[in-house]
Amino acid sequence: MKNTIKIYLLSSILCFSFLSLWACSSDKEEEKAVTKTLTVDTNKIDFVSKGSEASIKINTNVTAWTISNPNSSWIQISQAGGTSGTITVKITALENTSTEARTATITINSGETSSVQIAVTQAGAAVVAGLYPNYNTNPIAADQSGMSSTAVQLAGKIKLGWNIGNTMEAIGGETAWGNPKVTKALIDAVKANGFNAIRIPCSWNQYVENSATAKIKTEWLDRVKEVVQYCVDNDMYVLVNIHWDGGWLENNITEAKKVENNAKQKAFWEQIATHLRGFDEHLLFASANEPAVEDAAQMAVLTSYHQTFINAVRSTGGKNAYRTLVVQGPTTDIEKTNKLMTALPTDSAANRMMVEVHYYSPWNFAGLTKDETWGKMFYYWGANYHSTTDTERNATYGEEADLEKNFKLMKTQFVDKGIPVLLGEFGAIRRTTLTGDALTLHLASRAYYLKMVVKTAKANGLLPFYWDEGSLGNNGFGIFKRSDNTVFDTQALTALKEGLQ
Repeated sequence: MKNTIKIYLLSSILCFSFLSLWACSSDKEEEKAVTKTLTVDTNKIDFVSKGSEASIKINTNVTAWTISNPNSSWIQISQAGGTSGTITVKITALENTSTEARTATITINSGETSSVQIAVTQAGAAVVAGLYPNYNTNPIAADQSGMSSTAVQLAGKIKLGWNIGNTMEAIGGETAWGNPKVTKALIDAVKANGFNAIRIPCSWNQYVENSATAKIKTEWLDRVKEVVQYCVDNDMYVLVNIHWDGGWLENNITEAKKVENNAKQKAFWEQIATHLRGFDEHLLFASANEPAVEDAAQMAVLTSYHQTFINAVRSTGGKNAYRTLVVQGPTTDIEKTNKLMTALPTDSAANRMMVEVHYYSPWNFAGLTKDETWGKMFYYWGANYHSTTDTERNATYGEEADLEKNFKLMKTQFVDKGIPVLLGEFGAIRRTTLTGDALTLHLASRAYYLKMVVKTAKANGLLPFYWDEGSLGNNGFGIFKRSDNTVFDTQALTALKEGLQ
């Protein structure tokens, strides 16, 4: 009996010990399960000098938290606190009219876990405006008359576009690169032959009358306005940009040049936008041409240039408050744009932005004029246009499937989200040193290429603008003979129009 009692007591002690260990383990597990966390998706926000906003995402399992920004009246926060879960909070910075940058710290607190801080900086007005005078000297009230179309609605009206290449952007003057001055008769001829949109590549830097102030000569502003009027008088849509322009922006998308170039971008666009402010929605503005961007850091600088462009145009008021504006992808290359242009600049006008890319692919066919170590010239493009005798000149990549793949990228990334894509330049050179059957096959292949680019662009919501630099000789793109405003390359023109069918 005594042994039985001892065994019972021992069993009870062991059981109690086991239960205690289990309870202790359970307590630890429970304690571990309710560890409190409070995280935010960023620890730094950078605002431009002009008023802007950003969003942060808070994720937490605390019962309650608060958010504050002591002593920073220029920051507004959409809510003072919240409870557990995931919530997005909007942070708004008022405009910084000072020339100095300013900083603040936003703190998210909870008594249940460590606080989280977000460093906030806002550029001073000098970052954009300090180097040159303010040229937005007579802003006017927003005017929506003649500006009712959204970017998507405008895109539906643009059928086929044409570039006045190597002319208004020519360094040395309008005729410096071999083309005559643009006349109304030329624009009339372009309209009569099936185009209803014109892209005017423009130079501005060489027409600055005082480099210290970035003031553009009134005579040049008037000349650009005159050419725009030729187009609008023909009920054509017209795009004015800052083209290569000596490369001051295009080749200097770097942190080192960011302040200087934003200042010039602002000064130029305030002048251009004010001078052309009276035109209705037939006129679109484009920030740049082919900005040289290779990585995310340069893309961030380019976005700042685009943001300055948008802010400058909008600030002038009138019809510019609603004008459709076009921003360029990195190098206007489709693959780079797909990879790097993950966010667009902000715009005070809703649904009035387009993205621009260019297409000369494969370059071996579209533009290469001599064999290189990395590849040879292609004379023949398209599955049914390969030579059986001159086989080393057949395209080996970049044909129909790649064309479709590239344009589909832009459709998915932008068009399907309500942001039209402007195919600002495309084309392929004529290789007229070829002779006989080789020349015939090459020209037929080139016509097929042009037709397919237009057809595939339209099918994916891209707006095609053919690149015509006026050259009618070997390796030229020219369709119109500008000396008498007649059609020089009927085969290419027919192919472009067939692409619309």
